[in-house]
Amino acid sequence: MLRIPWTAHRTNISILNELEIKDRLSTICRRGILRYFGHITRRDHNNLERLIVQGRIEGRRPRGRSPSRWIYQIKEITGKSIQVNARETEDKVGDAKSSNTHNHGITTLLTRRYD
Repeated sequence: MLRIPWTAHRTNISILNELEIKDRLSTICRRGILRYFGHITRRDHNNLERLIVQGRIEGRRPRGRSPSRWIYQIKEITGKSIQVNARETEDKVGDAKSSNTHNHGITTLLTRRYD
């Protein structure tokens, strides 16, 4: 590592710049969460995995602190409700199916540019 003492009073940003780290870990995690949300949302409405993630369990409310649910993370990241996010994801899937050849051309162009 860089072996920087705490008495140097350096900021996290200066250390990240010195190490040339572009994406923070929290950004990578959020990207993965949103990618998984899109994966689940595109599944059938009867899919067990989708029902578990988007559904609620009936019954009595448990005591104590309410658990941090996955859906709350999606709301916090996007700033929108789950219904709006699910609708937007399904709309994007419909658009992608209708213009699949156009997206394929863009994808190959981007992969060539960044390779």
